Amino acid sequence: MTGSPKETIIKKILNGSEVIAVVGLSDKEDRPSYRVASYLKKHGYRIIPVNPGVSEILGEKSYPDLESVPHDIDVVDIFRNSNSVPPIAKSAIARGARAIWLQEGVVSEEAARLAEEAGIDFVMDRCMLKEHSKLSL
Repeated sequence: MTGSPKETIIKKILNGSEVIAVVGLSDKEDRPSYRVASYLKKHGYRIIPVNPGVSEILGEKSYPDLESVPHDIDVVDIFRNSNSVPPIAKSAIARGARAIWLQEGVVSEEAARLAEEAGIDFVMDRCMLKEHSKLSL
């Protein structure tokens, strides 16, 4: 048994990605975004912070927006208010990201529709750290 379609997409994203741009990544260690990004970095993913208010997080240069990132991006992991997600999703799609991931508590049906129309993988309202730890990668 391979699991639900959502579990299959989650496995595909986590197994097939190397570079994760984290939009809304905080430089404060007690914030969920910092804990998740730190965990992912320790597990071999390259983290690209996207936060206009900070120059560096987790030893990586932070960028003000996705358009400013000079690297290819596999996944855009979003830690922002649900209302601000659609423009970020559009940027992720324009940048050629292969997946968009909305963290727990972040929900956007419009972003889901945009991702589907663009033919890219999409996960909503799930924690990347929790999903990764379930897979024991």
